[in-house]
Amino acid sequence: MKKKHIFIFIGLLGVFMTGIVVFYRLDPSLLAKLSFYLDLANPSVKVVQVQEGLRKEQIAEVVGEKLGWDEVAKNDFLKIHLAYNSADLEGRYFPKTYLINKDEKPTNVSAEMLEESVRQIDKIEESKSAENIDEETALNIASIIQREAGGKSDMRLISGIIWNRMNIGMKLQIDATLQYAKGNEEDGWWKMVRPEDKKIKSEYNTYLHKGLPPGAIANPGPDAIYAAYHPQKTDCMFYLHDKKRKIHCSETYEEHKRKIDLYY
Repeated sequence: MKKKHIFIFIGLLGVFMTGIVVFYRLDPSLLAKLSFYLDLANPSVKVVQVQEGLRKEQIAEVVGEKLGWDEVAKNDFLKIHLAYNSADLEGRYFPKTYLINKDEKPTNVSAEMLEESVRQIDKIEESKSAENIDEETALNIASIIQREAGGKSDMRLISGIIWNRMNIGMKLQIDATLQYAKGNEEDGWWKMVRPEDKKIKSEYNTYLHKGLPPGAIANPGPDAIYAAYHPQKTDCMFYLHDKKRKIHCSETYEEHKRKIDLYY
């Protein structure tokens, strides 16, 4: 028997022997874990893992597969923005592992993801070192970081480079935004970018248009959101990943071209 259990047993024994009532304060985190495992054991509850960096349509597919949704239910899940009087809520379907009742309404599922996004963003905004950045802008940048980074360690550097480009009015020229512009269910949501794609007529084409795209391109996790609010200070303006997904940044385009030749 573990010590913690022994102490509780002795305390309860003391209640019966002395008539003295002893109150124990339970750790809220333990209660939360207990609730989690009770739900997990419930056959009507499904475990749904939503990965970071998916489009909302992909999330609808992931959740729908677990809950047995038809196309109508998936569309209801994606139409939650109408209840919020918003054009689109891409970027706010927070990625994590959810426990969802198999009979839950699609609109309730999407609402829970949006509420979780609010909770997570509030935590990051309250951090002392967070930059004073508009929330929509931060989510937009975070979604790009999520798709562009090779891992968590890259995210703040990529954020710094994005901000550097924006601050001087340079086009972002980011492939992930092109992938979002050309992505579709039939051909694939995140197909490799080809040189001709840089001419795609879309507001999400950051090779043609300055500044950020009109909205998020994916649903970022907490590390990417944190990076958007906490960009790394850098003089770099360009970056690339080598074949091992290690990032290399450059201050000038000439230096960037040399690294392209070196690592590709």
